[in-house]
Amino acid sequence: MKKRILIIEDEKVLRETLEDYLREDGFDVKIAMDGEIGMNLIKEEEFDLIVLDIILPKKDGFKILEEVKEDEKRKNIPVIILTNLESVEDIQKAFERGVTNYLVKSDHSLIEVSEKIKKILKI
Repeated sequence: MKKRILIIEDEKVLRETLEDYLREDGFDVKIAMDGEIGMNLIKEEEFDLIVLDIILPKKDGFKILEEVKEDEKRKNIPVIILTNLESVEDIQKAFERGVTNYLVKSDHSLIEVSEKIKKILKI
């Protein structure tokens, strides 16, 4: 059975490129272009991992991360933050809220993101 990944990302090119790349790598991928749609999908469906941007329309990534980690049914879903924010404060805030991994977009290729996902999912 394919592992299901939800990508919550508002940058269209990155969202679609990452989606295509992960599908080619054998994952079942769903996408959301804003935080509200993403949170609705999290509540309605089952995912093995979430890739989450912080700066999103309607609901930011920190709020989504908090809601996921406060939900008994979903709190163990690994969450990777993939963002442009690279301040120590943002990184610390994410780990305090239970993020599994924090990746700065400009520092990681799609191959590296996919490898991190596989490592977390033990593939």
